[in-house]
Formats: sequence, C-alpha cells, structure tokens
Amino acid sequence: MSGTDFIGDLAQGVLTARAVEPAHGEGPDDGHTHEQACLNCGTVLIGSHCHACGQPAHVHKTLGAFFHDLLHGVFHFEGKIWRTLPLLAWRPGRLTREYIDGRRASYVSPIALFLFVVFLTFAVFNLLGSPIGFNNQGQNKGIEQGISEAEQEAIQAQATAEAKLADAKAGKGGDLARLEKDVEGARNAVKVIQVAKGGELPTDIASANTAAEKSAADAINRAWQHARENPELTIYKLQNSAYKFSWLLIPLSVPFMWLLFPFSRRFHLYDHTVFVTYSLSFMLLLLAAISVLTVWGGAGVLVGALFFYAPFHIYRQLRDAYGLGRFGAWCRTWFLAAFAFTVLGLFATVLTLLVAV
Repeated sequence: MSGTDFIGDLAQGVLTARAVEPAHGEGPDDGHTHEQACLNCGTVLIGSHCHACGQPAHVHKTLGAFFHDLLHGVFHFEGKIWRTLPLLAWRPGRLTREYIDGRRASYVSPIALFLFVVFLTFAVFNLLGSPIGFNNQGQNKGIEQGISEAEQEAIQAQATAEAKLADAKAGKGGDLARLEKDVEGARNAVKVIQVAKGGELPTDIASANTAAEKSAADAINRAWQHARENPELTIYKLQNSAYKFSWLLIPLSVPFMWLLFPFSRRFHLYDHTVFVTYSLSFMLLLLAAISVLTVWGGAGVLVGALFFYAPFHIYRQLRDAYGLGRFGAWCRTWFLAAFAFTVLGLFATVLTLLVAV
C-alpha cells in the first residue's frame, strides 16, 4: 500500500467519523441570515440556527463554502479528538462515565471514534503489516509438513494396531473387541488426516454420515481446498471482511458486558455499549501502535509493555466507569478478558463463513 493510499484512507476515516459526530455544543456560525424560516423544516427562525432541527439559518451555495464546511468538519473533529485521546489512553473510565452522564460536546462520540480508528488501524496494517500477521508461504509449508508427519505417524499406528489384531485372531492372546476398536480408530485417524491433506472426503466416511453432515463436510472441504490453493487471496478476503464487518464486535461484546452486571438497575445496555465501543477503539489503536513499533527496530520492550497495558486499561476503565472497588474491578477484568477471546472466536467464525461463501 502506497503512502498516498494511506493518507486517503486516513482522510476517509476522519470524514466518516465527522459525518456521524454530533454537532451539539459547537460554536454558532456568524448569524447573518436573510431567511425568516428554516429552509429544512420551515420553523420560524429566532436565531442563527433553527431551534427545531439545528440547521444553520443561512445556507451558503458557493464552492468556497463547500470547502469551508469540509475543513471546518475535519479540524473541529481534530480539536475534539485531541481532548478525547489522552483520556481514552490513561483515564478511559472517566471518559466513559462523563460521556454517559451527558458531557458530549467536549469529546468524540464512541461510534465516531470507532469508525475513525478502524480506518486508521487498517490503513496502518495495509502500509506496514499487521502485528499478528504471518508469512503466508512459510505458514503454508509448515502446515503441509506437519500434516505429512502426522499422516506417517497415523499410518504407523494403524499398522501396529492391525498387527496386534492379527495376532489376537491367530490365538496369541489379547482383547479382540478392544483391538478391533483400536484398528477402526487408527484407520479413521488416517482418513481424517487425508481430508486435511487432499481436501477431499473419503467415500467410506462420507457414506457413514447423514446427508446433512456430508453436505457440511463438502462445504468445509471446498473452503479448505480453496484456502490451500490460494492462501494469499484467502488472507486478503479475511482482512477485507474484518475491515467491513468490524462493527460486529460491538453487538457481539455487549451481551458479555451485561453478564458482568446482570439485572443491574444502575447500569443499562447503553452504558455497556459506550464502554465497549471506547474500549474497542483503544485496543485497535494499541494494535496500530504495535504495528508501527514492530517495523521500528529496537522497540521490543515497548511492544511488550503495550501488550501488558491492555488488561490494565480494562481494569481502569471498569473501575472508573462503573464506580467499582479494586477487588470488584480486578475480578471483572479477568472475566472480561476471557469474554474477549470468546467474542474474537465468534467474530472469526463469522468472517470464515463470509469468506467461504
């Protein structure tokens, strides 16, 4: 990805975030107007803005005004974000609680910040590479080598089991029923490995399954074969799907946040949604920073520190946002960390299904 593409993605993120960022609390325009009623809703004007819908009283229709609105939107968003980011990094609980309690004009809204961070993070990943990425070709060779070694071990185990069964049938002693099960298990192990190696379902296993199971196995085999034949395309599709459907992390995470405060009368789904969205925004920024530091040599200690800071960030946000004590916040931090892996697993499953379609 070129530097121009990176700047373009970043600018798109700013503009998208600005498009959903509320304008409440922003300074008024110059107030000069010749209209007597709002051009948007028809309400009689009593000031520089319509008190019913919020539209400015005077609407400019020049090219200069168009670019003025563009620059105003970008730089006003920038002003808010420099007030938001320090709190997001060090006092996330305070940011979350103040936004929930109604202090909106001073900070970037959670969803606007999330959209901006998603654009920024994936732009960095495309430019520098993901910190959790890998060498596709090397990974593929390693998988194939591991499958081959496992196949040889399974074949050897099958031969050993069959030899013991033959001895038992020849009257040399042994539990015949148990040995027959061992042989059957060894044969199935070889066939399962052949599925991974060749991408095709053996006919004798397929005949033992129901029609639904066979259909599902065929779909999995096709997806696996496609991934083996073109791993770079598969990774590209996964990355694009993660970029487009990253918003799914929010609704997937909120129910798990509710489990930390079940049936609470103080905290509602709105509180949890704000918490989750700000938290996800910070974690994505953390990954982007790690990606940059990984490219910059000699930053191993700092990268490690950032990884360890993630659970501490969750702890601080929980404690201040929900008014918890140290023990309560500490316990919920570990539960939330476990829930995070569950959410990532669900998200990965959704992405895999989307790519396999």
